[in-house]
Amino acid sequence: MAIIGRMQGLAVLVAILAAATRLMAASAPTAEPVGASDWHTTVRNFAEQHFKNPAWGYSHSQRDYALARELAAADGVALDDDVLFAAAYLHDMAAFPPWANDKLDHSDVAADTVDTILKGTGFPAAKIDAVRGAIRTHMFYREPVGPEALYLHDADALDWLGAIGVARIFGLVDPHGADPTGPKAASMLEDNLAKVPARVLSPAGRARLPQRQAELERFLKDLKRESDDFRTL
Repeated sequence: MAIIGRMQGLAVLVAILAAATRLMAASAPTAEPVGASDWHTTVRNFAEQHFKNPAWGYSHSQRDYALARELAAADGVALDDDVLFAAAYLHDMAAFPPWANDKLDHSDVAADTVDTILKGTGFPAAKIDAVRGAIRTHMFYREPVGPEALYLHDADALDWLGAIGVARIFGLVDPHGADPTGPKAASMLEDNLAKVPARVLSPAGRARLPQRQAELERFLKDLKRESDDFRTL
């Protein structure tokens, strides 16, 4: 009887855990919007086709979108997912030709031209200005206004830190010795560590900082020791 009782208790526990798992899966943010429409596919395919760069390419856009949603959900903040999706996938478009303009900040150029990509896709025209605003302030040194802008800004900032921040920057190193070199990449990481954390603004974003800062600090400390203060990178 004791064995039967324990088995029954285990069955109840398994049922409770399964129900909790289903509830968490239903409520957790995903990388795909609910009820995705044709314009989502058009924008995603456009980004995947045109944005090829290890630091600010298509995969970076994917991470920014997913992380912005996670942060907002953790803070209990509702976002307009249309605005966030379009801004996250297109925010770095001016880092690539033919949209780039070296004389201006890429955030401003992308904000001013993003309508040329969204028009004709079925994207709600009334939301384009909100997309412009989120794109214009996505960099850590800008001041976001509105929830979509805030959480894109923080997701983008956090993506400069931690292990992913290392992968992004060292992915830029020129194998033929042009800029950026290995030592320059290390300097860029130190610069990010010094400047980015203070510019993560949301409560959920701030909660993510300690782990990412620690990862980057530990990496730089070890790399500095093993490369004669970065001189032999």
